[in-house]
Amino acid sequence: TRREVHAAESVACLNLALNRLKDIWEEIGIPEDQRLQRTDVVKKHIKGLLDMMIAEEDSLRKRLMSSIESCRKELDVLCTELQLSPFEDEGRTMLQLEKDIRSRLEVMMKQKSQRVKELKTLYKQDRELCDVMCSVPFCIDMDSVPSLEQLDSYHSYLNDLTKEKDRRHGEFVGIKRQIIVCMEELDQLPDTSFERDVVCEDEEAFCLSSDNITALQLLLGQLEDRKTENELVCSSYRTKIQELWERLQVPQEERDGMSEHMVQSRKKNMDALQTECLRLEQLKIKNMRNVLEAIRAEVALFWERCYYSLEQRQAFTPYYSDDYTEEMLNLHQAELLSLKKHYEDHRELFEGVTRWQDSWTLFLQLEKKATDPSRFNNRGGNLLKEEKQRADLQKSLPKLEKSLKTQIDLWEEEQYREFLVNGQRFLQYVQEQWELLRLEKEREKNERQLKKNQQIEQDMLYGTAQRTPSKRRLAETPTPGKARKVNRLI
Repeated sequence: TRREVHAAESVACLNLALNRLKDIWEEIGIPEDQRLQRTDVVKKHIKGLLDMMIAEEDSLRKRLMSSIESCRKELDVLCTELQLSPFEDEGRTMLQLEKDIRSRLEVMMKQKSQRVKELKTLYKQDRELCDVMCSVPFCIDMDSVPSLEQLDSYHSYLNDLTKEKDRRHGEFVGIKRQIIVCMEELDQLPDTSFERDVVCEDEEAFCLSSDNITALQLLLGQLEDRKTENELVCSSYRTKIQELWERLQVPQEERDGMSEHMVQSRKKNMDALQTECLRLEQLKIKNMRNVLEAIRAEVALFWERCYYSLEQRQAFTPYYSDDYTEEMLNLHQAELLSLKKHYEDHRELFEGVTRWQDSWTLFLQLEKKATDPSRFNNRGGNLLKEEKQRADLQKSLPKLEKSLKTQIDLWEEEQYREFLVNGQRFLQYVQEQWELLRLEKEREKNERQLKKNQQIEQDMLYGTAQRTPSKRRLAETPTPGKARKVNRLI
């Protein structure tokens, strides 16, 4: 082997050196005993040098072993902390093992440092988000090295938390704007510390906890309810004012002075509307007769709209009273409100009845025109239009009646009473109208037949009268065919 060759070469070099020394000593003439002494010195020198070299190499071996043992201990701890598999040292020399284990240790220490640093960064971000959202920090041991799975979970948690923070912040900003608008419309300043935090403080300083978001929504809901209530009150005032303006015939220039308050619903507008209502009420008392007559006109209008019968109208006796008092006014107002509610509750029905009535009236007019001989003299094309319109109505009226019947049946089923129009069941009224039309057509048909028969009898007795032709003939004498026909009749 190479090691044996190196050993043989070393021995040969040593023997060569000793032989050379021996020759030099002989040449110099050094006595034998001194030569032995010098040889002993050479031996001791060589032995000392070799011992020193052996000691140095043995020291290196011990250092390597100590380094390996120390690094292995640290490596085992790091593998445990980093949750990695232990280091395998099979098939390596001591020097290679020491180098590999030290390199692995450096890599793992760097990994540990990176994980700890990343954990601190995530924890800092977590604390900032917790301060903003008043939430509980992520559950993780800050004194140990986190695993990669724990870091991934921490990242995901913070990503979700950041998204939730952005969502809540956007919701907060939107609700805050609505709250400010509502407070401005209500002429209201922030009262509580929470309201001041919302309206006055910096948006970034607001705690975005779920409780605060819920409280924000509740506050906005309360303000919107108050705003809606104000709008309803103002709307009620406006309706009352409009009615009183019409009844009292208030001049337009006076009405224009309230134009701003008739649109907006802030507190100052509500106060102004209330004041105007009180003023008009006082004016109404002074003009009771005119006001009552105006209300009676409205009552009569809604009687017409609701198709009240004469009996239904006469049932409201205050309408026919000459007593112009506040009590009488209240009775009329109550009746008017009842009529309006009745109309609104059944608007679709009443409008359908009105639509049928209008269509029926037009249909009767077209039917009458259809029997008028003079319609053929119209050269403007209206005849075709009227015939088409009459045909369309003849188709649409039954469809409308069918639709109304469905609505009326449902209404009567819900109300447990009959749906009356002018004191009569509407569908019965419709059937009667069709029957009257049929009878009228039958009567007209009989009249025409009677006239025709009478004309025939007259012609048979006295001969056919000369009639004015609708078109000028080429010859004044009657046609032979007609002449023969007249002779036969005679």
